[in-house]
Amino acid sequence: MNRSTFLAGSASLAALAPTSASAAENIPGGTHLVERKADFNEAEFSRLVGKPADIRQMWEAVAFKPAVFNNVKNSLNALRFGFGYAQDRIAIVFCPHGASSSYTYTDYIWTKYKIGDFFKLTDAKSNPITSNVFLKPAKALSSSSDPDDENGMFQDTSIETLQNRGVVFLTCHTAVEEQARGLVKAGNAPGGMSASDVADDILTHLIPGTHVVPGMVATVAVLQQRYHYSYITLAL
Repeated sequence: MNRSTFLAGSASLAALAPTSASAAENIPGGTHLVERKADFNEAEFSRLVGKPADIRQMWEAVAFKPAVFNNVKNSLNALRFGFGYAQDRIAIVFCPHGASSSYTYTDYIWTKYKIGDFFKLTDAKSNPITSNVFLKPAKALSSSSDPDDENGMFQDTSIETLQNRGVVFLTCHTAVEEQARGLVKAGNAPGGMSASDVADDILTHLIPGTHVVPGMVATVAVLQQRYHYSYITLAL
């Protein structure tokens, strides 16, 4: 093979191979340990959290306490049925970080990296949680529009139901990157995977509808200052 033929073939292969820049575009939040502004989909973030609303409330979750979803449900019900706000005029954002970030991970991630084992998360019977049991309703919901119906959507606390009622779920890019390093160190990642590989895998396997933000502690400040959200935290 002469040099010109070799170079032409190499150029063709290079054109087919994804560049680091194009690869980063496919990873929500990008591939850096610290998310850059160029990788943050701020327009979509603004659309989600900046919608017209009469009441704005954010829930920060650091401690892994699923009962918080019951609190969010109660807030939605009280605002709509007690205070009389229209559902489309209520803006609620759920801001998990730390172990609570795993609320926004798919079953694929929970299983592959043994998330329940890593965070020592157990169910009511003290068994390790092996999947995202918080995502879907635990039972079929009735079609009743009565908020007192215990089998209806207004008493359901699953993430999908809360999303359907307008709650925006965020994912902390910083938390994912830091957890990826912890998962590799703990031996929870398959052999040969780097921390960057794990982080990219998590960020591309989030539950539908969640939006990646650069860092949750900073996002809380932005939601308060720029978008005027009231603040509730579950830190302990």
